[in-house]
Amino acid sequence: MTDGHGTLYVVGIGPGLPAHMTQRAREVITGADCVIASNLYQEFLRDDGTLPPEGEERDTDPEVVRSSMGQQVELTREAFERVRAGEDVAHVSGGDPNVYGKSDLVFTMADADDATDVPIEIVPGVTAALGGAAMMGAPLSNDFCTISLSDKWRGWDEIEEKLRAAAVSNFVIVLYNCWRNYERAITILREERADDVPVGIFNDAGRGDAGRNVDGEAFTVTTLGDATAHEEEVGGMGTSILVGTHETDTWSNDFETYLVTPRGGRDVEDF
Repeated sequence: MTDGHGTLYVVGIGPGLPAHMTQRAREVITGADCVIASNLYQEFLRDDGTLPPEGEERDTDPEVVRSSMGQQVELTREAFERVRAGEDVAHVSGGDPNVYGKSDLVFTMADADDATDVPIEIVPGVTAALGGAAMMGAPLSNDFCTISLSDKWRGWDEIEEKLRAAAVSNFVIVLYNCWRNYERAITILREERADDVPVGIFNDAGRGDAGRNVDGEAFTVTTLGDATAHEEEVGGMGTSILVGTHETDTWSNDFETYLVTPRGGRDVEDF
C-alpha cells in the first residue's frame, strides 16, 4: 500500500487447479480486498479453499467480481479505482500473466488512463507450456518457444513468419490457441520439419477432471505427419500442441510414453 492506495496484483494461478499455484499467489488472493476472476477460476479457487464457498462469505473474505472476455477494459478501470480507494485487488490470470495473460492489458490501460498513481505487481504462475511439458516428460529441456495461433490482434502472415522461423531455428514449439488455425500451422511446419518429428497434444494440463475437456487432463503422443488426424483432441482454450525437433525422441516405461529433448543432444556420458 502506498499513500493510502492499495495495490493491483495480476496473479497467475498456473495451468489448472490451485495445487499448481505458487505460495505467493495464494497469499495475495487470500489477503486481497477484491478478487477479479472468471467463473472457472472462481470454481477452482473455491473448491481448493483459497476462496470461501459461494454464499458462505464472511465480512473478512475478499469480494469476488466475475470476469469475462467482454469486460476486461471496464474491470481494469474498476480495479484502478478500487486501488485508489485503498483496496488490494487480485486480478486473476490463468497460467502466467505474461504468457498470453492479463499483464499487458493492465499496463496498456494504465498507460492510456495515465494511472501512474496505481501500484502494480505481477505474480508469476506456471504457464500451460510448462504444465503440459511436465505431463509429457522432458520435451522442453533444450531451447523452445511459444506461438499463439490466434489471429484476433495480428495477421496470419505474421504468425506464419514466426512458425517458419521457429521451425528453421530448431526450437521445440508450443502452440497456444490451437482451436483456431492448428491444421494450417501444422501444414506450414511440415514444410520445414520431417513428418516423423514427435508431437504432443495436451488438454487441461493441471486440471484433472475439472477443466473443459470431456476426457479431463490428457495428452497424446503422435507425429507431425499425423497431427491433423487428431482433430477430436483439439477442443478449445485448454488445448496446446508441442512440436518437437529432430532431437526429440520418445521413451516408454510400463506406464506411459514420454517425449524427451536432450539438451544439445547429450547422452548419459555427457552428464
